[in-house]
Amino acid sequence: MKNFLKKKIKILTVVGARPNFIKIAPLIEELNRLNKLNKLKKLTYKLVHTGQHYDYEMSQVFFQELKIPKPHYNLGVGSGSHAWQTAKIMEKLEPVILKEKPDLVIVVGDINSTLAGALVATKLRVPIAHIESGLRSFDRVMPEEINRLLTDQLADYLFVTEPSAIKNLLKEGISRKNFFYVGNIMIDTLIKLRVKIKKSKIMKQLKLQPQKYAVLTLHRPSSVDDKKTFSKLISVFNEIQKKITVVYPIHPRAEKQIKKFGFKKRLKKMKKFIITPPISYIEMIKLVMESKFIMTDSGGLQEESTFLKIPCLTLRENTERPITLEIGSNLIVGTQKKKILNEVNKILAGHGKKSKIPKFWDGKTARRIVKILAKYFLINKQMEKK
Repeated sequence: MKNFLKKKIKILTVVGARPNFIKIAPLIEELNRLNKLNKLKKLTYKLVHTGQHYDYEMSQVFFQELKIPKPHYNLGVGSGSHAWQTAKIMEKLEPVILKEKPDLVIVVGDINSTLAGALVATKLRVPIAHIESGLRSFDRVMPEEINRLLTDQLADYLFVTEPSAIKNLLKEGISRKNFFYVGNIMIDTLIKLRVKIKKSKIMKQLKLQPQKYAVLTLHRPSSVDDKKTFSKLISVFNEIQKKITVVYPIHPRAEKQIKKFGFKKRLKKMKKFIITPPISYIEMIKLVMESKFIMTDSGGLQEESTFLKIPCLTLRENTERPITLEIGSNLIVGTQKKKILNEVNKILAGHGKKSKIPKFWDGKTARRIVKILAKYFLINKQMEKK
């Protein structure tokens, strides 16, 4: 691994969707803190927003809420097929990297923007740091799995959230000197914003009482793009809402499929099934924090619910975050009605799965990452003494 001896170091961070924003916010804050400690201002960064998520509630409001500075570049790519979107991001990102000539490109998570950023940086011989490396579902039908695998093969610095990721990277031939167990950077954001989260008025707005409702998120192609699967899940939710109120902040993709499949009338008949427009990060975490349990096909919510010790039923056949199963509050229930209802009944009877907080999920992950980058880039050796 190289040591970069330039007097000034420029970092380019690439983000494109809500999970990226949540993960990049504490990193930017820590980079700014490093610069304040270092009077010579040796480090600069530029933020690139690919525009992969262009809906206001799914993008701009997160920048405001998380206090992420306005991006230096907004590529405005928008939605499209995976191949088209990845290619478009690469096409628009290349001239930015050529212009800025960064010493390092940082990518986060597993979306198309992640892979596109890594591919362009590699082609231009710019070192890459990947935050949230090594997670594997072992399901190559999932586009995110392909993005994870390829990004990790290209990255020079791989930052890991849990022990399973270390095993995966070693099996894939990644050298130990290139990856670092730093913890979960999303938890940094949750801890930092906990006071604001507690003050959120979303409960009052939706007329909800703590522990008297469940939260649902559903947006993956495997969940909502197949009419039969989506219909089967709606039947399950119909049974659940007879037992407890279900709140569903709807994703634009799912909303589109509901219209396409003609499911609107069915959902309207479900009196205790509350569909809301997309909501902000703070509002979402507030809903999760006060809920009886959550049902999701999201990866991030499996981690957030584990930290918050809220029972989580994952509506998939696998997870790339096994630590949430091993010591967290997560259970894989798939899409089978009997299994889902059985676990819901256990939770309602007070027998929901208990959770422990994983190692390094402590709000200090961004600081660990920046310390490592500072060490290898020789930006500020004083940080290692603090």
